[in-house]
Amino acid sequence: MDVVYFAWVRERIGVPREQVETSAATVAELVEELKARDARYEAAFADPSALRVALIRICRILTPLLRGYVKSPFSRR
Repeated sequence: MDVVYFAWVRERIGVPREQVETSAATVAELVEELKARDARYEAAFADPSALRVALIRICRILTPLLRGYVKSPFSRR
């Protein structure tokens, strides 16, 4: 999975994004896996209440099928 880091998490870890192989089923499990990597991750994820998470799931098979059916709320049509 692609993990993108922002702001102080990115600064503490030292990378803006990375590919992560994980068996985590929840965000909490992923955070625990990341914390176990090394001291930088432990420090960055020490206070989970300070984290904000966005999950983006892209289905490449359905995207062409949905084109034309899903309209942006900002479109003028």
